[in-house]
Amino acid sequence: MTYDGMMAETVHLHGHRGDAIEAYLARPLGAGPYPTVVVIHHAPGWDEGVKEITRTFAYHGYAAIAPNLHYREKMQNRVTNPEDAAAAVRAAGGVPDERCIGDVQSAVDYLRSLPYGNGKVGVIGYCSGGRQTYLVSCKIKGLNAAVDCYGGGVVMARDQLTPNTPVAVLDMTKDLGCPLLGLFGAEDPRPSPADTEVTERELRRLGKTYEFHTYPDAGHGFFHPERPAYRQHAATDGWQRIWAWYGKYLA
Repeated sequence: MTYDGMMAETVHLHGHRGDAIEAYLARPLGAGPYPTVVVIHHAPGWDEGVKEITRTFAYHGYAAIAPNLHYREKMQNRVTNPEDAAAAVRAAGGVPDERCIGDVQSAVDYLRSLPYGNGKVGVIGYCSGGRQTYLVSCKIKGLNAAVDCYGGGVVMARDQLTPNTPVAVLDMTKDLGCPLLGLFGAEDPRPSPADTEVTERELRRLGKTYEFHTYPDAGHGFFHPERPAYRQHAATDGWQRIWAWYGKYLA
Protein backbone atom coordinates (compact mmCIF):
# COMPACT_ATOMS: atom_id res chain seq x y z
CA MET A 1 0.00 0.00 0.00
CA THR A 2 1.33 3.46 -0.94
CA TYR A 3 1.20 6.25 1.62
CA ASP A 4 0.48 9.65 0.07
CA GLY A 5 1.05 11.92 3.07
CA MET A 6 2.60 15.35 2.64
CA MET A 7 3.39 18.45 4.66
CA ALA A 8 2.79 22.02 3.50
CA GLU A 9 3.64 25.14 5.46
CA THR A 10 4.83 28.73 5.29
CA VAL A 11 8.54 29.15 6.01
CA HIS A 12 10.79 32.20 6.05
CA LEU A 13 13.93 32.81 4.04
CA HIS A 14 16.68 35.41 3.95
CA GLY A 15 16.21 36.73 0.43
CA HIS A 16 18.02 39.38 -1.58
CA ARG A 17 20.35 41.44 0.63
CA GLY A 18 19.25 39.41 3.63
CA ASP A 19 15.64 40.63 3.53
CA ALA A 20 13.18 38.37 5.31
CA ILE A 21 10.61 36.92 2.91
CA GLU A 22 8.01 34.20 3.21
CA ALA A 23 7.78 31.06 1.10
CA TYR A 24 5.40 28.13 0.78
CA LEU A 25 7.01 24.72 1.20
CA ALA A 26 5.37 21.41 0.34
CA ARG A 27 7.01 17.99 0.54
CA PRO A 28 6.16 14.32 0.83
CA LEU A 29 6.31 12.81 4.30
CA GLY A 30 9.23 10.44 4.35
CA ALA A 31 13.00 10.29 4.41
CA GLY A 32 13.48 10.80 0.67
CA PRO A 33 15.70 11.53 -1.09
CA TYR A 34 13.43 13.74 -3.21
CA PRO A 35 14.22 15.95 -6.18
CA THR A 36 13.51 19.61 -5.43
CA VAL A 37 11.85 22.47 -7.32
CA VAL A 38 11.52 26.24 -6.91
CA VAL A 39 8.09 27.44 -8.08
CA ILE A 40 8.04 31.08 -9.23
CA HIS A 41 4.56 32.56 -9.05
CA HIS A 42 2.75 34.48 -11.77
CA ALA A 43 2.17 38.24 -11.95
CA PRO A 44 -1.15 38.07 -10.01
CA GLY A 45 0.93 37.04 -7.01
CA TRP A 46 1.60 34.42 -4.38
CA ASP A 47 -1.93 33.08 -4.40
CA GLU A 48 -3.90 29.89 -3.82
CA GLY A 49 -3.31 28.65 -7.36
CA VAL A 50 0.47 28.81 -6.97
CA LYS A 51 0.28 27.05 -3.61
CA GLU A 52 -1.81 24.31 -5.21
CA ILE A 53 0.85 23.87 -7.89
CA THR A 54 3.48 23.58 -5.14
CA ARG A 55 1.42 20.87 -3.43
CA THR A 56 1.05 19.08 -6.78
CA PHE A 57 4.81 18.75 -6.94
CA ALA A 58 4.84 17.32 -3.41
CA TYR A 59 2.15 14.79 -4.35
CA HIS A 60 4.36 13.66 -7.23
CA GLY A 61 7.38 13.14 -5.01
CA TYR A 62 9.17 16.50 -5.04
CA ALA A 63 10.10 18.91 -2.27
CA ALA A 64 8.92 22.24 -3.68
CA ILE A 65 9.11 25.82 -2.48
CA ALA A 66 7.40 28.96 -3.78
CA PRO A 67 9.02 32.19 -2.53
CA ASN A 68 6.77 35.24 -2.29
CA LEU A 69 8.49 37.74 -4.58
CA HIS A 70 5.92 40.37 -3.55
CA TYR A 71 6.49 40.03 0.18
CA ARG A 72 8.16 43.43 0.63
CA GLU A 73 5.26 45.24 -1.05
CA LYS A 74 2.83 43.21 1.03
CA MET A 75 4.47 44.35 4.24
CA GLN A 76 5.13 47.95 3.16
CA ASN A 77 1.52 48.44 2.09
CA ARG A 78 0.07 46.40 4.97
CA VAL A 79 -2.06 44.28 2.67
CA THR A 80 -3.04 40.63 2.93
CA ASN A 81 -4.60 40.03 -0.50
CA PRO A 82 -2.06 38.78 -3.09
CA GLU A 83 -3.76 40.92 -5.74
CA ASP A 84 -3.16 44.07 -3.69
CA ALA A 85 0.51 43.23 -3.25
CA ALA A 86 0.75 42.48 -6.99
CA ALA A 87 -0.82 45.87 -7.78
CA ALA A 88 1.81 47.58 -5.64
CA VAL A 89 4.54 45.69 -7.49
CA ARG A 90 3.15 46.75 -10.87
CA ALA A 91 2.96 50.37 -9.71
CA ALA A 92 6.65 50.19 -8.79
CA GLY A 93 7.61 48.86 -12.22
CA GLY A 94 7.67 45.15 -11.41
CA VAL A 95 9.99 42.97 -9.36
CA PRO A 96 13.57 44.15 -9.98
CA ASP A 97 15.58 41.43 -11.70
CA GLU A 98 18.43 41.72 -9.21
CA ARG A 99 16.01 41.20 -6.31
CA CYS A 100 14.37 38.24 -8.01
CA ILE A 101 17.72 36.53 -8.51
CA GLY A 102 18.59 37.01 -4.84
CA ASP A 103 15.23 35.72 -3.61
CA VAL A 104 15.31 32.65 -5.84
CA GLN A 105 18.92 31.97 -4.85
CA SER A 106 17.77 31.86 -1.23
CA ALA A 107 15.06 29.36 -2.13
CA VAL A 108 17.61 27.22 -3.98
CA ASP A 109 19.94 27.32 -0.97
CA TYR A 110 17.06 26.35 1.31
CA LEU A 111 16.23 23.32 -0.84
CA ARG A 112 19.86 22.25 -0.95
CA SER A 113 19.99 22.39 2.85
CA LEU A 114 17.14 19.92 3.31
CA PRO A 115 18.25 16.50 4.59
CA TYR A 116 15.66 14.76 2.40
CA GLY A 117 16.64 16.41 -0.92
CA ASN A 118 18.57 14.51 -3.56
CA GLY A 119 20.87 17.45 -4.33
CA LYS A 120 19.22 18.38 -7.63
CA VAL A 121 17.16 21.55 -8.02
CA GLY A 122 14.80 22.57 -10.78
CA VAL A 123 12.92 25.82 -11.29
CA ILE A 124 9.54 26.47 -12.89
CA GLY A 125 7.64 29.71 -13.41
CA TYR A 126 4.38 30.96 -14.87
CA CYS A 127 3.64 34.26 -16.66
CA SER A 128 6.16 36.79 -15.27
CA GLY A 129 7.56 33.80 -13.38
CA GLY A 130 8.32 32.15 -16.71
CA ARG A 131 10.51 35.08 -17.69
CA GLN A 132 12.08 35.02 -14.24
CA THR A 133 12.76 31.29 -14.67
CA TYR A 134 14.73 32.07 -17.83
CA LEU A 135 16.49 34.89 -15.97
CA VAL A 136 17.59 32.85 -12.95
CA SER A 137 18.56 29.89 -15.14
CA CYS A 138 21.12 32.22 -16.71
CA LYS A 139 22.24 33.88 -13.48
CA ILE A 140 22.14 31.19 -10.76
CA LYS A 141 24.78 28.51 -11.00
CA GLY A 142 24.07 24.85 -10.37
CA LEU A 143 20.42 24.55 -11.40
CA ASN A 144 19.66 21.22 -13.03
CA ALA A 145 16.53 21.89 -15.10
CA ALA A 146 14.08 24.70 -15.85
CA VAL A 147 10.52 25.04 -17.15
CA ASP A 148 9.25 28.33 -18.59
CA CYS A 149 5.44 28.41 -18.74
CA TYR A 150 4.43 31.23 -21.11
CA GLY A 151 6.95 33.73 -19.79
CA GLY A 152 6.41 37.06 -21.54
CA GLY A 153 9.18 39.61 -21.88
CA VAL A 154 12.10 37.30 -22.66
CA VAL A 155 12.29 39.11 -25.99
CA MET A 156 12.39 42.87 -25.35
CA ALA A 157 13.19 45.84 -27.55
CA ARG A 158 15.67 48.39 -26.22
CA ASP A 159 12.91 50.94 -25.57
CA GLN A 160 11.06 48.41 -23.37
CA LEU A 161 13.91 48.07 -20.89
CA THR A 162 13.49 49.69 -17.47
CA PRO A 163 15.59 50.25 -14.33
CA ASN A 164 14.01 47.09 -12.87
CA THR A 165 14.63 45.07 -16.05
CA PRO A 166 17.74 46.69 -17.49
CA VAL A 167 18.83 43.84 -19.79
CA ALA A 168 16.75 41.74 -22.17
CA VAL A 169 16.72 38.18 -20.84
CA LEU A 170 17.21 36.86 -24.36
CA ASP A 171 20.64 38.53 -24.36
CA MET A 172 21.60 36.37 -21.36
CA THR A 173 20.99 33.09 -23.20
CA LYS A 174 24.69 32.40 -23.62
CA ASP A 175 24.83 31.93 -19.83
CA LEU A 176 21.88 29.51 -19.63
CA GLY A 177 23.25 26.73 -17.45
CA CYS A 178 20.59 24.01 -17.51
CA PRO A 179 18.14 22.29 -19.88
CA LEU A 180 15.04 24.42 -20.57
CA LEU A 181 11.49 23.29 -21.34
CA GLY A 182 9.13 25.95 -22.72
CA LEU A 183 5.31 25.59 -22.76
CA PHE A 184 3.31 28.21 -24.63
CA GLY A 185 -0.12 29.01 -26.05
CA ALA A 186 -0.64 29.77 -29.74
CA GLU A 187 -3.14 32.54 -28.85
CA ASP A 188 -0.90 34.24 -26.31
CA PRO A 189 0.10 37.81 -27.25
CA ARG A 190 2.96 37.88 -24.70
CA PRO A 191 4.88 35.82 -25.46
CA SER A 192 3.55 35.58 -28.98
CA PRO A 193 4.48 32.65 -31.23
CA ALA A 194 6.81 35.09 -33.01
CA ASP A 195 8.54 35.83 -29.68
CA THR A 196 9.03 32.16 -28.87
CA GLU A 197 10.39 31.58 -32.37
CA VAL A 198 13.01 34.29 -31.80
CA THR A 199 13.94 32.70 -28.46
CA GLU A 200 14.14 29.26 -29.98
CA ARG A 201 16.46 30.47 -32.72
CA GLU A 202 18.82 31.92 -30.12
CA LEU A 203 18.79 28.75 -28.03
CA ARG A 204 19.50 26.69 -31.14
CA ARG A 205 22.26 29.06 -32.30
CA LEU A 206 24.03 28.75 -28.94
CA GLY A 207 23.65 24.97 -28.78
CA LYS A 208 21.53 24.93 -25.64
CA THR A 209 19.49 21.92 -24.53
CA TYR A 210 15.82 22.85 -24.81
CA GLU A 211 12.33 21.81 -25.94
CA PHE A 212 9.51 24.19 -26.85
CA HIS A 213 5.85 23.22 -27.26
CA THR A 214 3.05 25.55 -28.36
CA TYR A 215 -0.58 24.52 -27.84
CA PRO A 216 -3.38 25.45 -30.25
CA ASP A 217 -6.55 27.01 -28.79
CA ALA A 218 -4.63 28.12 -25.69
CA GLY A 219 -3.52 31.54 -24.52
CA HIS A 220 -1.83 33.01 -21.48
CA GLY A 221 -2.44 31.26 -18.16
CA PHE A 222 -3.73 27.95 -19.47
CA PHE A 223 -2.34 25.99 -16.50
CA HIS A 224 -4.62 27.63 -13.89
CA PRO A 225 -8.00 25.85 -13.50
CA GLU A 226 -9.38 28.68 -11.36
CA ARG A 227 -9.05 31.15 -14.24
CA PRO A 228 -11.06 31.58 -17.46
CA ALA A 229 -7.87 31.04 -19.50
CA TYR A 230 -7.60 27.41 -18.34
CA ARG A 231 -7.34 24.89 -21.17
CA GLN A 232 -7.54 21.28 -20.07
CA HIS A 233 -5.87 19.82 -23.16
CA ALA A 234 -2.84 22.10 -22.83
CA ALA A 235 -2.53 21.81 -19.06
CA THR A 236 -2.83 18.02 -19.08
CA ASP A 237 -0.22 17.57 -21.77
CA GLY A 238 1.94 20.26 -20.19
CA TRP A 239 2.04 18.45 -16.86
CA GLN A 240 3.06 15.22 -18.58
CA ARG A 241 5.92 17.03 -20.29
CA ILE A 242 6.99 18.58 -16.97
CA TRP A 243 7.09 15.18 -15.27
CA ALA A 244 9.11 13.74 -18.16
CA TRP A 245 11.53 16.70 -18.18
CA TYR A 246 12.16 16.67 -14.45
CA GLY A 247 12.21 12.87 -14.43
CA LYS A 248 15.07 13.03 -16.91
CA TYR A 249 17.11 15.81 -15.31
CA LEU A 250 16.26 15.76 -11.59
CA ALA A 251 15.88 12.07 -10.80
